[in-house]
Amino acid sequence: MRRLSGRFRSALIIGLQGIRARKTRTLLSMVSLFLGVLAVVVVQAGASIADRALLSDIELTSAVDGTTIIGLPMQPKATAVVLDTVQDRSDTVAMLNLSAIIGEPNVTPVNPGASPFDEDWGGGMVCYGNGPCEPAESVAPAGQAVEVRLTAMTADVRPFRPLRPQTGQWLEFATMPSMAPRLVVNLEAAKGFERYKVPAEMRIGGAAANITPQFVGVVDDGDMQPRAYVRLDELTTWLPSANLADPNTGGEMQVLVSQGSPVQQVLTAKLKGIGSETWIETVDAKKQMESELKLLRLVFLAMASLVLLIGVAGILNVGLATVGERVEEFALRRAVGTPRMLLAGIVLAETLLTGLFTAAVAIGVSAAGLKAVSVVLGDSEPFLRDMQFPWEAGIAGIIAGLVAGVLGGFVPALRAAGIPIATVMRA
Repeated sequence: MRRLSGRFRSALIIGLQGIRARKTRTLLSMVSLFLGVLAVVVVQAGASIADRALLSDIELTSAVDGTTIIGLPMQPKATAVVLDTVQDRSDTVAMLNLSAIIGEPNVTPVNPGASPFDEDWGGGMVCYGNGPCEPAESVAPAGQAVEVRLTAMTADVRPFRPLRPQTGQWLEFATMPSMAPRLVVNLEAAKGFERYKVPAEMRIGGAAANITPQFVGVVDDGDMQPRAYVRLDELTTWLPSANLADPNTGGEMQVLVSQGSPVQQVLTAKLKGIGSETWIETVDAKKQMESELKLLRLVFLAMASLVLLIGVAGILNVGLATVGERVEEFALRRAVGTPRMLLAGIVLAETLLTGLFTAAVAIGVSAAGLKAVSVVLGDSEPFLRDMQFPWEAGIAGIIAGLVAGVLGGFVPALRAAGIPIATVMRA
């Protein structure tokens, strides 16, 4: 073991001396190899960024991995059971989705049905108890009002759905409820309120009176519909819990339960006991994405491997030329007793060190480029904000450099080991 360790150390020392003595050739080898290693690093980093981007979009519109989503229609009994079960819990949040109109009273909104402002989904419907429904346009004339989907929350939803703040502030759940409900709107709703100057008067089916809301912030929630978020305890000041299931609200409810919480079992048992229909889904976005990204990653890795092979050919060519110039040196080393394995190790050490140096440069360039992209595009693409260089890409670059060093130095190493001692007589 000591003898092997000594030979390995000797090969490294002599390899470093060879690199220092032939700086130009080493630089040429690194240049030919750089693009190949850089391609491998960029592909691996790009795959990690794509994973994060897709996962970020899914978390924004659905929930983080491991979250259980319980969906059910808003009925008086079911609503009461849900609110009683999730009250004052931080591991669960109930989201009640209603229809609300903000603007002039007794008019049809500019976007009936809470449609996006650049699309027309047709008119909404107004229902009367258990009776028939009729189009909203037949009841009220068009006017300056905006319809939004109103999401009332029992607690902060951001641990489950990381909404991206744009301006203003998010809702504060630790303070006392306000008589004027505070609203945070999404980007689509903010676009509508900027385009149409409407009065701050909100109407919800079943509410005791029209409400004067406070607009406190804007978030990106990935929803194409105009939406507003409000604390449930502020909304129920004007809309009693018993009226949350009013047919005019067009409401539905979701309960987001964190992984391992006992609420899921308790809540589903209670809802089953009252005969309420529910659907349950556990978010596993990462598993669903793997199959989509695997093929794409393999294709790009194959392309990067081709570029890497071109670099290997370059380092192989330089290595063979270097061995041809050092024939007398290697023959003299053989004459003084240097083993053939050590000669091969010297050549391999040079190519391996060249590959490692190239990998270090490629990783450094990739990390600097990613940092620059994060700074320039971080505001427009939130998933790039504070993006750290993925360690998988660094490992892939080191492996690519070592593999290129072995492949590029293997044939020159064999040639160096096979030089006969008699060659020294030429000197």
